[in-house]
Amino acid sequence: MKILPIREGITGKSLFNLAAFLLLIFILFSANKAGISGDEEVHYNQSVSVYNYFSSLGVNNSALNTPVTHLKYYGQSFDNITTILIRWFGIEDIYSFRHLMNSFAAWLTILLSALLAVWLSGYEAGFLTLILFALSPTFLGHAQNNLKDIPFALAYIAGSLYMLKWLFAKKPSLVNSLLLIFSIAFCIGIRPGGLVLICYLLLFFLIKEVIAFRKNARYNTAFLRNKLISIGFIIFLSYLLGILLWPFVLKYPVTGFWESYKVMTQFPTTVRQIFEGRFEWSDFMPWYYLPKLMLITIPLVVWAGILCFISLPGKALKKEWLKYTFLLFTILFPILFVIYERSNLYGSWRHFLFIYPGIVVLSATGIWNLLRFFKSAVKKGIILLIVFLLALHPIDFMARNYPYYYLYYNQLVGGLKGAYGKYETDYYYHSVREGSEWLIGYLKQNNPSDSLKIGSNFPADWFFRKEKNLSSTYFMYSERSQHDWDFYIVANSYISPTLLKNGNWPPKNAIKIIKADGIPICAILKRENKDDLLGFQAYNRNSLQEATKFFEDAIRKGCQDEIIFYNFASVCYKSGDKEKATTLLQKGLEINPDCERILMLQANIFAEVKKFDQAAELYQKVIRVNRKYFDAYPALAKIWINQGELKKARKLLKDCLMMSPKNKAAILALADSYRKSDPDVAKKYEELALQLPTD
Repeated sequence: MKILPIREGITGKSLFNLAAFLLLIFILFSANKAGISGDEEVHYNQSVSVYNYFSSLGVNNSALNTPVTHLKYYGQSFDNITTILIRWFGIEDIYSFRHLMNSFAAWLTILLSALLAVWLSGYEAGFLTLILFALSPTFLGHAQNNLKDIPFALAYIAGSLYMLKWLFAKKPSLVNSLLLIFSIAFCIGIRPGGLVLICYLLLFFLIKEVIAFRKNARYNTAFLRNKLISIGFIIFLSYLLGILLWPFVLKYPVTGFWESYKVMTQFPTTVRQIFEGRFEWSDFMPWYYLPKLMLITIPLVVWAGILCFISLPGKALKKEWLKYTFLLFTILFPILFVIYERSNLYGSWRHFLFIYPGIVVLSATGIWNLLRFFKSAVKKGIILLIVFLLALHPIDFMARNYPYYYLYYNQLVGGLKGAYGKYETDYYYHSVREGSEWLIGYLKQNNPSDSLKIGSNFPADWFFRKEKNLSSTYFMYSERSQHDWDFYIVANSYISPTLLKNGNWPPKNAIKIIKADGIPICAILKRENKDDLLGFQAYNRNSLQEATKFFEDAIRKGCQDEIIFYNFASVCYKSGDKEKATTLLQKGLEINPDCERILMLQANIFAEVKKFDQAAELYQKVIRVNRKYFDAYPALAKIWINQGELKKARKLLKDCLMMSPKNKAAILALADSYRKSDPDVAKKYEELALQLPTD
């Protein structure tokens, strides 16, 4: 009795091949409207530096000087290979080609995952793997333009597939050995974390041979020796090939790789992200950040398959339990490792896309085992109906929200609408492309000959490269009143969740709002006047009277930018009018109650007029809103020290110094806390502070 509805004459292999081909067409087509992803420009620039390094035989060493991006620690071999092809073939549309290459890598990832399922459970499981990938909006979204995480996923699943084949073959073929070497090399060449495949190879080999020894009660030492020699050869060649396009590690083959690995496990760049409705720093996310985001963004149909896999192993799975255990380990180990290490995580779970292929294989196996478990055609039909019903949610989302697949949230949080303001939406800035293209069309129709300045909260120069009368500049949304622009493109990223929830984003001067699932992900703003900018410039020149005039005009004309109120309040504060400054700050807080700059200035004013309890309350709120707003710590500590709350003050300051060890103000405040009780300790802190540069 057939388990899947396959027509007579159509084999499981034929259906598998057809599905794989159709998926290739779909994925390549999906990249057509892809935006430039959040990290793509800096990685492309680094790949150009790498190309220049090799083409100049190491004379141009800009690839080794990356103090801001830290990209010398990335192998990013896929980026580098893509740029080599761009340069060799003179490709002009750089990003379209990059996205096409990435989409093909994504398809190869899916194909190899499906072939792994075929190897484990047959073509039916492989076919289901293809179907589940086609129902995976997050993966398909990153398949459009994520040249970091998708190629790494390809290398990881390729390494897992060929490693398992190599380990379980009686005599591994030369082709399989070479594919394993290339897979591990490719993985290492993208990120130092690719070294984990070598660790897996050694660990899995050891476990497999220990089990074989316990089963047979004897062992062939010659076989063991030959296998270990082969593994050593694989490791050596993999590492050598993996670093060929990595200048930093080529220069320092051992220490360079180890340094890169340490940097990657605790990446120094931290960002603020929305998680569970709070705007939190990435290095302070709760331990369950990764598993929860996977839980609420992976389609329920995939999770249903995982439940089937766990609860209904099946005879085939029991027979091949060691293979599945190894595969399961490649999924769980990275998750458990970063939880244990308390790694710096952000951007949802895109850095862990590499474990998703294994998840899909297990899910497909689970569904396949359930279909085989029931003999009745009716029951099989019910299972397929349930799978179909669960598939409707991601299908519907992708059909209505092309190309923004990666914004998908499942029914556990009410979809993207339910996640809005609670979790990140367009954190990778995909919508800036659509916003830029819309604005270009709008300006050609309405301002065809005007020279205009375009601002954006993500670099958009590439989209405006052919527009001679338009110049593009990047700056943060919160700083828009302090820059010169005529139109501003703002993607829904690094926007305070408070603004999203209280309806103050997008602001009223938005002339176009791009939506996904009914929620705004990008807005194009039109500047009606530049009084806010002129006021800020006058304030910087210390022309307080002139600044006052401009800010009054800006507020009179209506504004929805809390920083304008903050800047105007700063003018009033500097002029000695603290009462008016307080009034302005309160109006700013009506727009954004969590604006730390406003809260901090208001707290400082309260402290100056000796309203210490109110000041302390606001300083604490600043720290709750943004734990890395370090000016608030010594200011609050000073109040507590004066009130005799020395233990509280010291703990607060030590918390600050844990995050910012060279914070001079916090060290001096600690000295103050010991000045009366222990002058020697106070002196030591003062001496330490003197060794630090003045801010």
